[in-house]
Amino acid sequence: MNQLTNIEEIQELYKKWGSDAYTERVSQTAHGVQCAVLAEQSGATSALVIATLLHDIGHLADLEDHSGEYVLDEDLEHEASGARLLAKMYPPAVTAPIALHVAAKRYLCTVESGYLGTLSEVSTQTLHLQGGPMDDAEASRFERLPHALDAVDLRRWDDLGKDPMQEREPFDVFCELLNRHSAAL
Repeated sequence: MNQLTNIEEIQELYKKWGSDAYTERVSQTAHGVQCAVLAEQSGATSALVIATLLHDIGHLADLEDHSGEYVLDEDLEHEASGARLLAKMYPPAVTAPIALHVAAKRYLCTVESGYLGTLSEVSTQTLHLQGGPMDDAEASRFERLPHALDAVDLRRWDDLGKDPMQEREPFDVFCELLNRHSAAL
């Protein structure tokens, strides 16, 4: 899958693959919506809310590309593929935090004592495939990247948005926001 060009394509991808639970306890759609609601409740910018909603869209594209089969023994860099998918539709304020949310996990494992212990089982397992905690030089470089702080916020909501018991808004609640930012390019 190359790039998405309109909201309908995003909706189609979520309709086709969003009900899949990947390896967490919630579906991809529920996870994205929970994370976006957390971002809204925290007063995040609308661009960051969109990034948080769509941060795992690369997983859905991977399912599309692999006929619904998960590749669990290698890092397909869903964060990079997700950012590329959305690059024609959204500005860096949306795509950069998506591209950096895995690096933010690795960063937090390095700079925040005890963070590793808060990760879900799946996030802990994927951390190894994604390069493990950053070393000090990597962490220092990460801190200087544009949108690094937004990626750290996104990552924190990502960690919290995995509650199978939480009521959630439907994905379509965010379509107006998705359209408004897409049209702003």
